[in-house]
Amino acid sequence: MLALLERSFSAAPALQPAPSGSFLAPTSCTVVVPAYNEADNISDCVRAILASEAPCEHWALLVVDDDSSDTTAALALEAGAGDPRFGLLSAGARPPAERWVGKNWACFRASSELESDWLIFIDADVRVAPGALRAALTDAIAHGADLLTLAPRLTCGCLAEWLVQPIIASLLGLGFPIERANDPCDPLAFAAGPFLLFRSQAYRAIGGHAAVAGEVVEDLALARAIKGQGFRLRYLLGLDWLTLRMYRDLASLWEGWTKNWLLGLDGDVAKALAAGAVVVQLYAVPWLLLPPALLLAWRSPLPLSWLPALAALLAIALQLAIRLWSRRHFGTPLNWWWLAGLGGLLIGAMAPVSVIKTLSGRGWTWRGRSLHMYQ
Repeated sequence: MLALLERSFSAAPALQPAPSGSFLAPTSCTVVVPAYNEADNISDCVRAILASEAPCEHWALLVVDDDSSDTTAALALEAGAGDPRFGLLSAGARPPAERWVGKNWACFRASSELESDWLIFIDADVRVAPGALRAALTDAIAHGADLLTLAPRLTCGCLAEWLVQPIIASLLGLGFPIERANDPCDPLAFAAGPFLLFRSQAYRAIGGHAAVAGEVVEDLALARAIKGQGFRLRYLLGLDWLTLRMYRDLASLWEGWTKNWLLGLDGDVAKALAAGAVVVQLYAVPWLLLPPALLLAWRSPLPLSWLPALAALLAIALQLAIRLWSRRHFGTPLNWWWLAGLGGLLIGAMAPVSVIKTLSGRGWTWRGRSLHMYQ
């Protein structure tokens, strides 16, 4: 796992600063932030975007309130007050007898109102650096990208995140190698939903979010549509440009990953369960094995009795090595790395729960909204 991560990311392309001076080409873009019950995030998100360097001659920010039950809309208005580039749109009710899940309806409502050359969809829990929008748009134009997506720097704030997120980030890096995603001849496609920059012409050609209305993992579906229809996908590291904190507590983390685990593995039940088992084997088993192995070594006079303990210690050392690798490449601190065994058990439990939720629809939710029969 460590060797594969090093191979995949040692030469991974990263977003570079835009050159100073005039814009690369006359164009227009709109940043769209779909927001449902994002009172904890929306103010900081809006302020960071509006503080950005101008990505092009004509640009604007549109926050789409997806029928929030909290103060998201009011806080967004307050954060954008007085800025002529800011707009707020109410997504309204979803059409009856149609299945729209997640943020797809809000994104569709925004895109149907806009005529910009480029559309940038940014999640409310993302914080952009001042030059991020300009650098991304400049890169997309220079490389002829129809969809440019950035891998953000993950940040963690609670113990549950520290247990799970570093492991998940490593798994995503292995499952969706950047080199393959950027190869037009390779069918593998990946997009990081928190930041999607589309050429509007390509976005509308694939049907936009309306074409993936019922897709829970809509970012993967959009990336596959872009590549499948012959458009150019560009996937870059955006660690110096974006930060993302996905979950604020164990409940939201559990809901989020049990929502995505099975579908992120192509809806393959065997693959989903096997992946969960592998995580348990890699991360939990060494910690579970270590105490009895040390007891065996202490009580037995045989030299070979130390082998199980040494094997467990080696596996734990490799867990630390992966976290050290993540710190070097992604700036991920070592916080709570010695609890990786608990993280492995938590992810191992998520796998079967995700299968049950997804197939039965019971408890399968996004921010409390049902995904099974949601309309």
